[in-house]
Amino acid sequence: MEDILTIEEVAKYLRVSERTVYDWAQKGEIPAGKIGTIWRFKKESIERWVNERLAASKKRPQPPAVKVEAVVMPERIVFLNYENKHDALLSLADNLCTAPQIKNHAELKDVILEREALISTAIGLGIAIPHVRLASVSDLAVSVGISHVPITDFLPLDDEPVRILVMIAATYTQHTEYLQTLSFFSALLKNNKLRNALIAVKNTAEAYRLLTT
Repeated sequence: MEDILTIEEVAKYLRVSERTVYDWAQKGEIPAGKIGTIWRFKKESIERWVNERLAASKKRPQPPAVKVEAVVMPERIVFLNYENKHDALLSLADNLCTAPQIKNHAELKDVILEREALISTAIGLGIAIPHVRLASVSDLAVSVGISHVPITDFLPLDDEPVRILVMIAATYTQHTEYLQTLSFFSALLKNNKLRNALIAVKNTAEAYRLLTT
């Protein structure tokens, strides 16, 4: 049976108001269907819609490129060795919580896991980009995880196990920076040569060099 989401669940996942989701559904801007007077959303269709929006920046005039060195530091690149997404996400969140911008560690971890339980943040090609906006975050922060083992339970649409994770946290007022960073890493990591090189690196200094050159 297909997973069906409510307006409330879609709003929670997209971090927008229920009214915004309702308006999008009314205008046909988001894949949705009606049962009587109640809007319902197929989980797979929403995942595809989100991934298409992340990739759409390739078809539009590009905003100024995100400077990786401005959002990622060598100490925010970690190697992961977990076969399941729960442990991998918590380990990467632990690293992100070392950033001074993250003021409420427990909230960050809880919301990351809640969103992942609702809809996978895997975008295909072995990449996952878990992301949140929280009032308790003072500025945008990023951690990158490189998994030594395939993580098979992200359930991406292409069924490719996840090996590279980029975790992004921002505050509510950073809508533009947040979307630019999501789009940037989505596009950057679709480079097959870069992905393979990152998976093969032996230390975080080399990973940082690959990401910043």
